[in-house]
Amino acid sequence: MGKISEKIVKLRIPIFILSLLLLIPALIGYVNTRINYDILTYLPGEIETMQGQDILEEEFGTGAFAMLIVEGMDDKDVAKLKSKVSEVDHVKNVIWYDSIADLSVPMEMLPDDLYEAFNGDGATEMFVIFDETTSADGTMDAVEEIRRITGEQAFLSGMSATVVDTKNLTIKETPIYVGIAVLLAVIVLSLTMDNYLIPLFFLSSIGMAILYNLGTNVFRGEISFLTQALSAVLQLGVTLDYSIFLWHSYREELEKGTEDKKAAMAAAIDATFVSVLGSSITTVAGFVALCFMSFGIGLDIGIVMAKGVVIGVIACITILPSMILIFDKVLEKTNHKPLMREFDKIPDWIVNHHLLLGALFLVLLVPAIYGYRNTSVYYNLGDTLPEYLPSVQAIAKQDAVSDINSTYVLLLDKDLSETDTRKMIRELKEVDGITSVLGTDSIVGPLFPKEMIPEDLLADLESDRHKMMLVSSEYKVATDEVNAQIARVNTIVKSYDQGGMVVGEAPCTKDLITITDKDFKVVSWISIGAVFFIIFFVLRSLSLPVILVSVIEFAIFINMGLTTYTGTTIPFIASVVIGTIQLGSTVDYAILMTTRYCKERKGGCDKAEATRIALKTGMKSVIVSALSFFAATFGVGLISSIDMIGALCNLMARGAIVSMIVVILVLPSMYMCLDGLICRTTLGMPHAAFTRRAHTGLRERFGH
Repeated sequence: MGKISEKIVKLRIPIFILSLLLLIPALIGYVNTRINYDILTYLPGEIETMQGQDILEEEFGTGAFAMLIVEGMDDKDVAKLKSKVSEVDHVKNVIWYDSIADLSVPMEMLPDDLYEAFNGDGATEMFVIFDETTSADGTMDAVEEIRRITGEQAFLSGMSATVVDTKNLTIKETPIYVGIAVLLAVIVLSLTMDNYLIPLFFLSSIGMAILYNLGTNVFRGEISFLTQALSAVLQLGVTLDYSIFLWHSYREELEKGTEDKKAAMAAAIDATFVSVLGSSITTVAGFVALCFMSFGIGLDIGIVMAKGVVIGVIACITILPSMILIFDKVLEKTNHKPLMREFDKIPDWIVNHHLLLGALFLVLLVPAIYGYRNTSVYYNLGDTLPEYLPSVQAIAKQDAVSDINSTYVLLLDKDLSETDTRKMIRELKEVDGITSVLGTDSIVGPLFPKEMIPEDLLADLESDRHKMMLVSSEYKVATDEVNAQIARVNTIVKSYDQGGMVVGEAPCTKDLITITDKDFKVVSWISIGAVFFIIFFVLRSLSLPVILVSVIEFAIFINMGLTTYTGTTIPFIASVVIGTIQLGSTVDYAILMTTRYCKERKGGCDKAEATRIALKTGMKSVIVSALSFFAATFGVGLISSIDMIGALCNLMARGAIVSMIVVILVLPSMYMCLDGLICRTTLGMPHAAFTRRAHTGLRERFGH
């Protein structure tokens, strides 16, 4: 690395110019990366509900539906409005009463299911069919246009409407997320750094790395809105430490008497790379573990963030050193003493009370695990969006005027006989919570022959291979009731048509619950295993990986468990990814302290002195690290209107602080209580007899 460091210093001006030029393609890539706002599209393609979505798109030319609720209009005006909505680009059809019969025919002549489907309490309901999928650009544009046409007398509900509102909120708030993260980071750096301007250089180099990361996402085609909203603040939080370490190493080299600042920076780059390499590997491992989720959003977040950490390391050892050397004269004029003092007395207190802290750990472990295992999660994004959004108001209006809270689709073999189909429909109507089952076979009757059904409506409900039925339910998406209902409906459908499918938002969400529950276990074990082996190779110990992972897992239990005791319901994705992110990002705190503890024990200090030295030398770094992560995420959690983003950031911010406290208080007690085991299972650790003999001389050396 020595020659590379010298090259970086020598080529500092070309590197800085190149870093600025690379912002141009990065910005182009960023602008041209599509953002996906529909989390259900990340379900595995091989599951039946997703295969059904493909059939809807390929055979029926649709993949998205919405309910349009109209108030205060007579039938003729509703018909005119329906005609306008039908002409909107990417609206395939609008099904209402006049789709089946002329307005001159009394609505009461319709079959009961149809009458109830089109009429609510003082309102009229229309079924809008789009020609693209839920989150397709065309569908979202159509939703916006329908809202413009219908005005305040109509309400559009459905997943596509929720996706549009989520998109608009994310676009509006993402710059605010970055701004508040930068502001809080500046505050933290002002407290901990010894230079007024260096925080700006840190944030500039990290900002470039973030833009490079976001720009290279163009090669993936698209990323999720969740990844887009979180990637900048997460990358800032987990890579800010690297910049701090480089600056400290550079200043230490100068304090040693190195007069040549270029040589000092080359040495600092060497030291930073070695230190940051170990730190970044655990963080990357945590993000890579997310890639093993069946739910594709894990792969999305994992790839983008692992890439971001790698880019952050490269920027730290290339762009930042170049900037520091180029603007050296300006930096020299802004030096000051850091406001955060060294911690001298606290380490002594922690060592002296290690038994008390160890006992506290054991006492808190049981309630922490209980809270962790009983965390409440939600799966329906629309339930937590602000009440002022059009989609949320539409859901509330739908609740008020009808007993329909969700609608999903049955795909059946077109050759299924009318007799079997009608028997199946009768059986489905007896399932708890089902309000109607609509299809050609449910409409047709003695008073309403099949010939009366318009051809365009028939084409919407039947293809060459399948026929479609719409099931309306009084249960909301993601509830236990609707999931039990879907399971029963699926059983009935399969008994008549083995190839029949139940598809739509509610069935997809039911699959989401099952899949993410499995993902949670898989990702947790992979991340723990990966971090375990990294620690094993870094510290060359059998016991220390178990101790360190256990300490951070305890912090994760506390962080997640607190949601149970505060009565907070968190988004499902948080329960899957938070543990992995917190483990990968904060286990570095434990590694830092343990590395110094092992060094002092190998040097001859007894366990108490080694623990005390590890605390005195590592405590400030751990606090700065945790505060940096906290600063990048806390503000976003505070101001985000999208609970899925806000809750994730709140948990990450709190997790950083909890991990910091646990590492500072609990880990030293582990050193003291398990020292014998650590010495016997760690390569190069001394016997107790040797440490007692060497203790006095080493104390004098440390004091000096």
